[in-house]
Amino acid sequence: MADRHPEPDSPELRARWGNFAWTEANAAKAKEIVARYPAGRQRSAVMPLLDLAQRQVGAEENTQGWLPLPVMEYIAAQLDMPIIRVLEVATFYTMYNIAPVGRFHVQVCGTTPCMLRGSDDILAACKAKGMKKGHTTADGLFTLTEVECMGNCSSAPMVQINDDNYEDLTATRIEHILDELAAGRQPKTGTQEPGRHTVEPLGGPTTLTAMVDANHDYRGEW
Repeated sequence: MADRHPEPDSPELRARWGNFAWTEANAAKAKEIVARYPAGRQRSAVMPLLDLAQRQVGAEENTQGWLPLPVMEYIAAQLDMPIIRVLEVATFYTMYNIAPVGRFHVQVCGTTPCMLRGSDDILAACKAKGMKKGHTTADGLFTLTEVECMGNCSSAPMVQINDDNYEDLTATRIEHILDELAAGRQPKTGTQEPGRHTVEPLGGPTTLTAMVDANHDYRGEW
């Protein structure tokens, strides 16, 4: 996984984000989120509020969004919690971007199941498109990050791009997905394997087939 470092505090950062405040719509969402938690437990809302703030920043920048320090301070003040506690959450979970990202955040899983199924080829294909881990392309379009398991081991290798998962990938398939995104089109999400719906076995079920028409007793075969 690439190192994660918060964007350094600076006068420029303060000038851009120091006056951050919820939009009218997000203020209503934030109020509803905080109300989900019992009295005295409002700080538990920090994770959904960070997500909401990241999306608001993304909407302003036409990117996936990220969390400048002044934005995290705004949430800390709303929840009456130390800023260090908010920063701890934001830096721990990779779902939060703590530095600017491109319009499309390409997160390649490099954990063992994906690695065994070809994640190195996926990373190579991304690099062939001009991407470098931990960096954003010059056109501001793509940010490449290698991450740990995202739970799609049965359809490895997989990549998450913003809110969408792309599974059963090959170098050719990820190249097509990236080209479609760059052209402003939405490629098919989920598995890229023709005829596969989710993560059912390729070629159909391979176990318990004798139970299709009857309650077969397998115990004598074990």
